[in-house]
Amino acid sequence: MAISKEYRKELKDAAANERIRLALSRAIKSYRENTNNALKKYPHTIKMAEDVLKIKERAVQHMYDLAHEASANIESNHGKAYIAKTAKEALEIIDGLVGKGKLIVKGKSMTAEEIGLREHLEEEGNEVYETDLGEFIIQKLNSRPMHILSPAIHVPREDVAKLFSKITGENLGPDIPTLVATARKLLREKYFKADIGMSGANVVAADTGTIFLIENEGNIRLATGAPPVHVALIGMEKLVPTLEDAFKVSEVTWRYANYGVPSYVSLISGPSKTGDIEKVTTYGAHGPKEFHVIFMDAGRTHLAKDPVLRQALYCLRCGGCLYECPVFSLTAGYFGDKYFTGIGAVWAKEVSKNIEKASSLAYTCLTCGRCKVRCPMKIDVPEMILKLRKSLAELE
Repeated sequence: MAISKEYRKELKDAAANERIRLALSRAIKSYRENTNNALKKYPHTIKMAEDVLKIKERAVQHMYDLAHEASANIESNHGKAYIAKTAKEALEIIDGLVGKGKLIVKGKSMTAEEIGLREHLEEEGNEVYETDLGEFIIQKLNSRPMHILSPAIHVPREDVAKLFSKITGENLGPDIPTLVATARKLLREKYFKADIGMSGANVVAADTGTIFLIENEGNIRLATGAPPVHVALIGMEKLVPTLEDAFKVSEVTWRYANYGVPSYVSLISGPSKTGDIEKVTTYGAHGPKEFHVIFMDAGRTHLAKDPVLRQALYCLRCGGCLYECPVFSLTAGYFGDKYFTGIGAVWAKEVSKNIEKASSLAYTCLTCGRCKVRCPMKIDVPEMILKLRKSLAELE
């Protein structure tokens, strides 16, 4: 299959875009310095990553069992859990929980991006605010994310200043602390007026039904703690058997994601509760009264059956591979679909079922293996790409 003309033009235009090159050159330098320093300070993380790979290898073979176990534990703690076989089912469940005309604050979630959740909720008549700074910038630019952790990585500070100046009516310069303070001011009241807060999860412990949320901004804590209802949409590949496993996955994730230690790690197992009056457990204290978790398959269990391509499910979403990819360094997320670079080709074909995009990505990947060297899970993208190309060729 050939690379589509539209995709080829997108790549060419992106590679010639000086603003993208400027923003990425700054980000790549910062990421490498931060991650290398973190691994030097906490060298045990490299060995822990080997343990996490074994955890993930076992877990993806039993995703439905783990989803049922986690669901039972969430329900026992007064939450509600659902298993969606398809993206359509997930959206139907969310529609039933959300309804129409609601104010929603949302944390960054690649699973939500995968199924176009924000756009869907807006089409249903809801007002949705992305609360992650990068996602907020992308939303206001009416653009799309260009990185799984830093969605506005391709937008330099000068362009953010122009955007925020337009929104606020103020004359803002490209001073990053001022821009961050402006976003805080714009979003602060939304958390406390919102009807619903939404999130994904970095990992879920099946034995307790606990979801882990790793962040630095504090927006996810507010989005999941201030509104009366918290809805979490989670891909089944995020499930691991035990709480101990989840802690290990979390630590490896944040260390390879650019931080020695994150500012916040939230562990959520149910709605807020108190037993301070006569030790009677009562739900709906200061935090959400309702906690809903949707575990979504949408092609994941099918992907898990392939001994080579299932490696895509081991991904921790640390984003390190993207900073090492020669093509991504020139084109940002234009070398991608919902997920990016070579591994994004696997997701495009096996999960999104977008054969044209999968083909374009598969034949853009250089199979150089730099991503594998950086990856804490040692995901062999070149091996996956070669198999993917073969399967795509057989479709012709």
